Amino acid sequence: MKHSNIALVTGANKGIGLQIAKELANHGLTVLLGARDPGRGAAAAKEAGRSARAVQLDVTDTGSITAAAEWIRGTFGRLDVLVNNAGISHSPAPDASFEDVIAAGRPSAAPLDEVRTVFEVNVFGVLAVTQAMLPLLREAPAGRIVNVSSEVGSLTRQADPSNPYRMANAPYSPSKSALNALTVALANELESTRIKVNAVCPGFTATDLNKFRGPRTVEQGAVAAVRYALIGEDGPNGGFFNEDGPLPW
Repeated sequence: MKHSNIALVTGANKGIGLQIAKELANHGLTVLLGARDPGRGAAAAKEAGRSARAVQLDVTDTGSITAAAEWIRGTFGRLDVLVNNAGISHSPAPDASFEDVIAAGRPSAAPLDEVRTVFEVNVFGVLAVTQAMLPLLREAPAGRIVNVSSEVGSLTRQADPSNPYRMANAPYSPSKSALNALTVALANELESTRIKVNAVCPGFTATDLNKFRGPRTVEQGAVAAVRYALIGEDGPNGGFFNEDGPLPW
């Protein structure tokens, strides 16, 4: 059976991930919504459209990742687009204010377990999922990997005193810097293949990641990820972008 292009979006049951899934579905792709909770994933897939399907996927669980990759291979035989969207800014703290979360993340105070938890999702989870899905991406005519990063991962901008989003943060900002470095490493390894790898910044978008403090909508936040998921053969490889163009590393 012939399938349309297949996209997997991790962390897709809400927020920017769900919006990315909706828009890729609107572009005619069959979209697989990765979600830890199968029930929430199924509800999100129903919202995303007829071409969307839920996949149980916890980026910190090797068994879950392996099962998802095997299911995709058995069902579709390949993967055209991987959007590594799943990410966290801190361990669950439902009663903490945004200001409390920022203060707790200071390098002088951040608990090492908290830093490890954030890196486990934002860096190691991305690498684990990418490694598992790479054989499926190699089966695609033109594979695309998009890593959802953040401007706060830009060392250039974090070192600029005039930057309003400069942060003294140990878990989140460094995890996105590491994700950017991983993006470059993957792009370098895959530059002789048909797979392109890029990182994108959605901007300060209102999601539960920031206690809905961001001024941007999820529609705005999804723009760059969707754009670089759909680039053609002449598109960039190994770059870092927002919707307006390249960002400094």
